Amino acid sequence: MKRIAKFALLLLLAGLAQPALAQSDSSKTNTPEPKNTAPKGAAEQTMPAPATEDPTYVIGPGDEIYINVWGELELTRSVPVRPDGMISMPLLNDLQAAGKTPMELAKTITERLGSMVKDPRVSVIVTATNSRRVYILGKVGRPGAYPMIPGMTVLQAISSAGGLMMFGNGKRITILRTENGKQLRIPFNYYDVINGKSPEQNILLKPGDTVVIP
Repeated sequence: MKRIAKFALLLLLAGLAQPALAQSDSSKTNTPEPKNTAPKGAAEQTMPAPATEDPTYVIGPGDEIYINVWGELELTRSVPVRPDGMISMPLLNDLQAAGKTPMELAKTITERLGSMVKDPRVSVIVTATNSRRVYILGKVGRPGAYPMIPGMTVLQAISSAGGLMMFGNGKRITILRTENGKQLRIPFNYYDVINGKSPEQNILLKPGDTVVIP
């Protein structure tokens, strides 16, 4: 009799549990999934890391820029600045980029797109500063082209290139610079500068400068 009573109690408990389980499964099934409210194409727009965050940086030929038009994947792209300073974009064809800051270029694109795209939101990022280079030639450890960091001096440039080689003539270094279509030759005495005799020779370099170590 005790076994029969226990079996009946188990059946009763199982019957009471069925509605609760059914209600739990129903609540899981009927729970709505969250909707994606982001603008069309927003998930695909991954902003690249900028090569410079200087808001006063002036775009030049050879630079790479990323143009992001929010919600418009057909217009969002990376483009090179051509040697003539122009870039090409869908709808806009060619437009001047060299000589502008990223914010100025974004404003220009926004204005040009205004008649074709509703409320365009444009941002411009410089991803490669290829126009800001200096060139170190001659008897240094690693001659070649180097990115010009802000405030780079002649000594810093020579150091970046591995320093003078054993037979490099540090007394007759020349900085070649083009200004207003004319080439300037600026003398630099490495030993006088490092010994503190002529610190004024350690000038700030400009984009396109060439340092020649004979």
